[in-house]
Amino acid sequence: MDREEKPSEEPFVILLVEDNPAHAEMVKRALEGHPVANRIIHLTNGEAALDFLFRRGVFADPEKSPRPHVVLLDLRLPRIDGLEVLREIRTSAVLEKLPVVILTTSEAEIDAARAYEHHANSFLVKPLDFDKFIRLMEDLGFYWLKWNYYPWA
Repeated sequence: MDREEKPSEEPFVILLVEDNPAHAEMVKRALEGHPVANRIIHLTNGEAALDFLFRRGVFADPEKSPRPHVVLLDLRLPRIDGLEVLREIRTSAVLEKLPVVILTTSEAEIDAARAYEHHANSFLVKPLDFDKFIRLMEDLGFYWLKWNYYPWA
C-alpha cells in the first residue's frame, strides 16, 4: 500500500521554527493546502523550539507537544540560534533521527557547511520572489509529507 492509500490516524506534524511572521505565514499557507493532512506548530525562537522538542516547561504535556515528523528550522533566531537547536537535536538519543530542514535566507557557504556538519537533512534558501517561495514550499511539502519514507509512520 503506498502513502496515498495508507490510512493515517494522526496528521503529519511539522514544527516550524521561524521568527519572521511573513515567512511563517507563507510556509503555513503553502503547507496547509497540501493533500497530505498535516498539523503545523509554529514557534518563533530557538529556546521555545528546544523546550517543545524536549517537553520542558509549558510543553511538558506530551498531548500538547507531539513529536514532529519534520522540523523546518530558520538559522537566525532569537534567544538560541538555529545551529544550536540543530546541535541539541543531533546530540539527543531521543531526537537524533528527527529530520531537520534548514529554511533560511542565508546563502553563505559557511552557514550551509555548518548546518551539514551538524547533520541537517537539507539546506534550503528562501527565495525573495513570492511565487518562487510558494513553489519551494509546495515542493518541500511533497517531498517531506508524501514521498519521503518514515519507518515509524
